Amino acid sequence: MTGVVSADPPRRAEPRRELRTEFAFELPRGYVDDAGVTHTAGTMRLATARDELVPLRDDRVRENPAYLTVVLLARVVTRLGDVTDVHAGVIENLFAADLAFLQDLYRRVNSEGHTRAGVQCPQCGHGFAVDVAGGRLGES
Repeated sequence: MTGVVSADPPRRAEPRRELRTEFAFELPRGYVDDAGVTHTAGTMRLATARDELVPLRDDRVRENPAYLTVVLLARVVTRLGDVTDVHAGVIENLFAADLAFLQDLYRRVNSEGHTRAGVQCPQCGHGFAVDVAGGRLGES
């Protein structure tokens, strides 16, 4: 007998899921630049291991561990409105609500891989998902 018998069924190629690496968002308040222009739309990219390690060597973080959030977000936020050079100084000048929003968004996209959250209507109890990255009413 020359045939080979395999106990495992042949593997089917699974469709490749495209990796999403950038996430658009709308800040609740907005970044106000030096000219008084408010920037609310932005983009955050997925963090790399390097993004999480490099800030630990930053002297500002060593002096004040709470500054880690500022340095880390400055590495992964790629755009705020027309501002494409997002650095620690920009993140420092965000309103507290916007900083908290970006911290939550960072956690969601890097831990869960998406920006959706499950919510429930307080009146009828119906559950549904919302995109916490924001957007204007009527946009999908």
